[in-house]
Amino acid sequence: MTAATDSLATGSLASQSLALLERLTGGPAPRLLPGHVWLAGAGPGHPGQLTLDALAALAQADAVVHDDLVDARILAAAPAGAERLFAGKRGGRPSSAQADITALLIALARQGRRVVRLKGGDPYVFGRGGEEALALAEAGIPFRVISGVTAGLAGLAAAGIPATMRGINHAVVLATGHAASDEGGLDWAALARLGQPIVLYMALRRLGPIVAALLAAGMDPATPAATVESGTLPGQRVVEASLATLESRARSEGVCSPAIVVIGQVVALREMLAP
Repeated sequence: MTAATDSLATGSLASQSLALLERLTGGPAPRLLPGHVWLAGAGPGHPGQLTLDALAALAQADAVVHDDLVDARILAAAPAGAERLFAGKRGGRPSSAQADITALLIALARQGRRVVRLKGGDPYVFGRGGEEALALAEAGIPFRVISGVTAGLAGLAAAGIPATMRGINHAVVLATGHAASDEGGLDWAALARLGQPIVLYMALRRLGPIVAALLAAGMDPATPAATVESGTLPGQRVVEASLATLESRARSEGVCSPAIVVIGQVVALREMLAP
């Protein structure tokens, strides 16, 4: 064991994660130093999707600033004495302001804390990790980004839907549903013309306008589509539909966030590949 497995790693799981990382890499694990912030991805939900790097980061933290959807079992991997600070953001619900979150990260680092900012999925995939990294850089705070498994891909796999399939698609579009057609954020017509599967994050509230924009652009109403609610978790639920019926099916089935939406021919493969 190296200095990375010091007294901060008080729990057996924390110690084991650092020891395993060092055994696999043949060298000391990266050290989370006082005054540093690590932006770590917690994956799509299930603790099994957590990376070893993220687990090793938690093992060294004395402050964990976490998203709303991070599983409690993942938070439990941090040392018992580590402070856990909620910084959740959920559409349509009371949420922490982004400016307050970045200010908290900077303040904790300037206090000499070892900070892990634990974000659902991947920090750099619709997780505002780039904004937080930029704020840390501008404040002169040393930071590291630890990638995570993004829900837009892991959720599809858990539902039996491959993101890519030879003979069906040569690309896949990851997009945020926050930018509905009436906000000018995305050119939905251009996406429709690509003829490639579209995976949408945070799209439930604006699903109606999105579907309408895709249909208006000429996308086939019969295009297979699905919503994957709580992907990878025990409560995972998949609702299949056509593009034309996607919004009404999601509404009638009471699909709730967290959920991803996928539109494209790859959805039809679920008939044979669903777990």
